[in-house]
Amino acid sequence: MNACLDSETYAKLAETWREIPEARRLLDERPTLQGRELDLEALARLPKGTLGHEFVRYFRDNGIEPFITTFPVASDVDYLSKRYRETHDLFHLITGYGTDEPGEMELQAFVLGNLGVRQAVLILAYSVPRQLKRSGFKDFKAYLGRLRAAYSRGRHSRELLSVSYEKLWEQPVSTLTDLLCAPA
Repeated sequence: MNACLDSETYAKLAETWREIPEARRLLDERPTLQGRELDLEALARLPKGTLGHEFVRYFRDNGIEPFITTFPVASDVDYLSKRYRETHDLFHLITGYGTDEPGEMELQAFVLGNLGVRQAVLILAYSVPRQLKRSGFKDFKAYLGRLRAAYSRGRHSRELLSVSYEKLWEQPVSTLTDLLCAPA
């Protein structure tokens, strides 16, 4: 679904990335963050607070595994689609948005502002009636305010998809948040 909805978005990103040395290197080398390529035990041994350690903790705390796909990567668009899926959980760590439903929606709003992916629009459109049904209009204005703030934060942050996370495992998450994200 991600690749189908956002192939145009990824094509535009690839075109832009080809003009930026670090991003072009990602497209040429196509590093992966797939579960079978990661040494989770080595990452877990890194100091607490580092991206690698917190990445493994995130998976363990949420009872999930890193993303694995058999989707063929034949083009830059394919790679960016795969890369987006692989980095989703890292985005939770970097932005600080939770994995509960409100946190996930804030991350989707952030990603919409940061990358412009259509998939986020679809997910957010689904969440609005659910939120209304759950809490009524009482908390709805605050909910929309959080989504609006997350979208704005995404617009004013560095494009998170183009970051070489594979080289940053030993960096503190807090430092990366300060470097990559606009203030919350």
